[in-house]
Amino acid sequence: SAVGRGPEVPFRSEAYGISAVARGKELRLTLSALDPAAGPPPQDLVFRFGMSGSFRLCPAAELPRHAHLRFLTRESPPRALCFVDPRRFGSWRLGDAWQPERGPCVVSEYQAFRENVLKNLDDRAFDKPICEVLLNQQYFNGIGNYLRAEILYRLKIPSFEKAQTVLEALKDQEQRKKDPSLMLSKKVKLRQENPDLLELCHTVPMEVI
Repeated sequence: SAVGRGPEVPFRSEAYGISAVARGKELRLTLSALDPAAGPPPQDLVFRFGMSGSFRLCPAAELPRHAHLRFLTRESPPRALCFVDPRRFGSWRLGDAWQPERGPCVVSEYQAFRENVLKNLDDRAFDKPICEVLLNQQYFNGIGNYLRAEILYRLKIPSFEKAQTVLEALKDQEQRKKDPSLMLSKKVKLRQENPDLLELCHTVPMEVI
């Protein structure tokens, strides 16, 4: 798009495929020529969606407003896969690197996400209210407004409770679940009956997916 703010994509190919992988609030597209011998090398783009960014597939002759990046199909009539972002808070950048300040993904890297939170509870970031900390992508990569509201509601946690107070209790729970004297069935029952905040950060997004 002439008014798009993202970088030009240096990839030109008559026939190519698009694959995608998500991590938290980022999405990486890989453009690959169908004939690797004749086409350019693969090109990666990493997207952030902001508040209103999305992808939409539509007829190429009927592009939506704010379609800032378009991938055209070869069919007749052609269609366009568009990155649409009315508020322009979203963005894309070239390359395959995830943002380094984002922590492990709550969906695809649950154990690493959980460990990252519990081992860093002395970070001053956890002195803030839990409702603020749940939006900190360094620790809760993938959690946004509607997810934090649902998670706090299910656990009946006051939004402005200090995050460290809420999360410190999980360390004790962690030890109880590792108690060798507990049978596996008892551990599973404990987990099912008493889901904790970090577990819901994983399972609630999975319900949506």
